[in-house]
Amino acid sequence: MAHAPPQVAIIGGGIGGLTLALALQQHGIDAHIHERTPHLREVGAAVALSANGTRVLHRLGLADQLAAHSATPTELIYRHGHSGHRVHALTAGEDYRHRFGAPYYGIHRADLQRLLAEACAEHTVHLDRRLVDIAPDGHGHRLAFADGTETRADIVVGADGVRSTVRDFITGTDPAVYSGTSGFRGLVARDEAPGLPDPDAIQFWMGPGAHVLHYPIGDGSVINFLAVVDEPARWDDDTWVRRADPADLAAPFTDWHPGLRDLIAASDLHQRWALFGQQPLNRWHRDGLVLLGDAAHAMLPHHGQGANQTIEDAATLAACLTGDHDRDQALTRYTRLRRARTRAVQRSSWVASGLLHLPDGPAARDRDRDLTGIATTLDWIHGHDTATAL
Repeated sequence: MAHAPPQVAIIGGGIGGLTLALALQQHGIDAHIHERTPHLREVGAAVALSANGTRVLHRLGLADQLAAHSATPTELIYRHGHSGHRVHALTAGEDYRHRFGAPYYGIHRADLQRLLAEACAEHTVHLDRRLVDIAPDGHGHRLAFADGTETRADIVVGADGVRSTVRDFITGTDPAVYSGTSGFRGLVARDEAPGLPDPDAIQFWMGPGAHVLHYPIGDGSVINFLAVVDEPARWDDDTWVRRADPADLAAPFTDWHPGLRDLIAASDLHQRWALFGQQPLNRWHRDGLVLLGDAAHAMLPHHGQGANQTIEDAATLAACLTGDHDRDQALTRYTRLRRARTRAVQRSSWVASGLLHLPDGPAARDRDRDLTGIATTLDWIHGHDTATAL
C-alpha cells in the first residue's frame, strides 16, 4: 500500500531548517518551519560554503543567486601568526571548482538565509513560534508553542541548534562540551586592514594558544574573521556569549603580524563566544522525532563545516523521506548515512583546534610539515556528494 507524503514540522529557521524545507519542497513534500524568533536572523557574521555544501544548494536552484552574493577565495593559506610566513598554500578559485565540481564561497549568513527563505514556498515559515511541548498524537505528534498555537505533524525535525528543544524529547541529554577556547568575530572593510597580505584568500594564522581564520565575503570588499584563543579555562555563563572590551580581545595578538592586528582592531563586534563541541549522539531519532545539524552534531568551526554538514543532512533527510517508505525505516536510513561522517568531521575539527594553537617547537614543525597533506583532508570532506552517498 502506498504511503501518503508525511506532514513535516521543522523546528528552527536557520540554514539547516530552510535547506530542508526547500529540499522537501522539490520532492513534493509539504513542510512548515517554526522559528522561535520574531524575525529570521542568523547568529554570526558569515559562512564559508565548501563544495560539499554548494553542490547541494546548486541542485536546489540557487546557483545564480549564490554567485551574485558570494566571494570566491583565490587560495587556502596557512601562515605563522607572528611572522606571517606562508607555511603552505593551495590554489582555489577555478582550480578548486574543477577539482570538486562546485565552488568555494564566502557569503554573509543573512544573505544565505534570505536566499533560502525566498526560494521556499509562501507561508512555509512561521515566526515567533517557541516550542514548549511535544505530545504523541496517533502515528504523529502534536506541537504546542508559547503563543498558544498548536499544530500536528507526522515527522518533527529538530533543526534548532546546539541547545535543541527537540533533542530533549529524544535523548533527554545535553551533550555539549566546552572546548577550552572562545572566539570573537568581525566584519571589516578590506581597506581598513591595508597591511593584510592576500586579502582575497581564505587564511589560517597559527600561533601559541590562538589562531585567526579570515576570508572575503560578498563582492570581496568585506573580510570576515574568527579569532580563537585558549582562554578562559572554564565557561559557566548560560548565555555562552559575553561582552568584551576591545583591548582584551586584541591582547592575545599584540606581537602578531601588523596586518592581522589591524584586522582585529577594526572589528566593532565586541563579544566573545564560548566554543562548544558535542559528544557524539548514539540516538538521532525516536518515534518520528529526528535531529539535524547542530542539534545532532555541533562541531568546532576549524574546518568551516558546521553549515556544510547541516546542508548535507538536509539533502539526505529529504531524499530518505521521499517515496513509498516506512517513516521509521526512512529515519534509520538517514541516521546510518550521516552519523559516521559527521562524527569524523567533529573529531577532525577538535584535533585541528589543538594543532592550530601549538607553541613554537618540534610539534609545530611537525604540524607545518604535515600541512603539505591538507589536500587529503579536503578530498574526503569537500569531495563528498550526498547524491552519491544515497
